[in-house]
Amino acid sequence: MLSPDEQFTILKRGSAQILSEPELKAKLALGRPLNVKLGVDPTAPDIHLGFTVCLQKLRQFQDLGHQAVLIIGDFTAMIGDPSGRSKTRPQLSHDAIMENARSFQSQAFKILDPARTKTVFNGEWFEIMNFEQIIRLNSRVTLQQMLHREDFRSRIERGDSVRLHEIQYPIIQGWDSVMVKADIEMGGTDQLFNILVGRDLQREEGQPEQVVFLMPLLEGLDGVQKMSKSLGNYVGVTEAPTEMFGKLMSISDELMARYYLLLLGEDMPAIHPMQAKKELARKIVARYHSEELAAAALEDFNTRFSKRDLQQADLPTVSISDLGTDIISAVVAAYQNGFQITKSRGDARRLVEQGSIQLRSEKITDAKASPSYSNGDVMRLDKTRAVRLS
Repeated sequence: MLSPDEQFTILKRGSAQILSEPELKAKLALGRPLNVKLGVDPTAPDIHLGFTVCLQKLRQFQDLGHQAVLIIGDFTAMIGDPSGRSKTRPQLSHDAIMENARSFQSQAFKILDPARTKTVFNGEWFEIMNFEQIIRLNSRVTLQQMLHREDFRSRIERGDSVRLHEIQYPIIQGWDSVMVKADIEMGGTDQLFNILVGRDLQREEGQPEQVVFLMPLLEGLDGVQKMSKSLGNYVGVTEAPTEMFGKLMSISDELMARYYLLLLGEDMPAIHPMQAKKELARKIVARYHSEELAAAALEDFNTRFSKRDLQQADLPTVSISDLGTDIISAVVAAYQNGFQITKSRGDARRLVEQGSIQLRSEKITDAKASPSYSNGDVMRLDKTRAVRLS
């Protein structure tokens, strides 16, 4: 192992908050592999790049000689983490959760080293608890503590419901830390409250309190809100190489340094921004697919956009019958059917008026236009996306 100070310097880079830094240094000085916990609720079969931020840091812990403890929340997923939510999550069946869990693990191990990862399901201990034990666990936390949560408080102030099962979530997540004797718990910045509950429960059980290690929430392709499937601003790790590459090429220049640091653990190279963005996209595609497919995605992008040879490119196909009669409807439909991206009519109008939309290599800037379409026509939507009509 590296010295505690050397490890600390490596681990702190890219983090958002560590509670506390002296505690982390003291644990690193113990000279043994630390149990570094990351809990995940498999509420969907696929993960996006935003979630890989924590996985990347967990792999860094592994490379420094520590033990990753990946907790699959087959029990907590049936509740649904309320962190950052404006309404109650829909509840899933256990069968659906376990199917998602299998898919999640296969994707997570594209980053984590399976040989140095201990994977546990929290249903192992919660499913055998009787009602008396659940009541005793609940007695450890007050309602006032729960209502300090900003997301709960905001919902109550708006008159929205907070279901009692949601209040259980931080308690259950905290008890996971007791069961695996976590030295460190990782999570996004929205997990601070839940992880602090774990510290409280560990202290009451006579265990050393875990260090809170928070990572930033990665902004999505819009550069504003955190990456989320529900917002449509995400890049999935199982997306096709060309689609993944194209999405990454659409991020702003201002966001590139953050993506380099959080997704690759690297500084952005001091080269032309367009080349830096291509290199970012190539490296990420290579990580989740292969070097060969990354090179092919780069060549496809160059063909489509750098060489402007869209007629020869492999483009998503959109049916002419789905486009409607006016250009605004056509743009909305092309994004949705070609890329599963939701654009409002206002968004589409702005794209038209700023000259982003091209049909047969000719710009359309009249938002009231009703163009005619032919089979094989190429419609360019923005700097990184185009569709072929059929």
